[in-house]
Amino acid sequence: MSWLNKLQARWKVNTLGQVVLILIVFACTGFTVLFIKQPLFEYWFPTGIKPLWASVAYWILIFPVYNLFYCFMDLFWSVPFFWDFEKRFFNRIMSNFKK
Repeated sequence: MSWLNKLQARWKVNTLGQVVLILIVFACTGFTVLFIKQPLFEYWFPTGIKPLWASVAYWILIFPVYNLFYCFMDLFWSVPFFWDFEKRFFNRIMSNFKK
């Protein structure tokens, strides 16, 4: 069983094409966050010296911002998978806060 077939079974999608589209959405989302970070930090800190609070704020804010970038899902018509993915993601985070 190939790794694509394993992902297809784990994500409960019908075709390998859907698996590829989901991987493309994850890649687009990750690269978007990566490419946005550098110009923002250069704009906010033109001297190149980044304070510690900026790094901490980045790591705190990256989770909701990253999830907003799932708008790429609309480009690839994989909406049901990503809505379920979002629900599971936030349920895991919220369950950790309740402990």
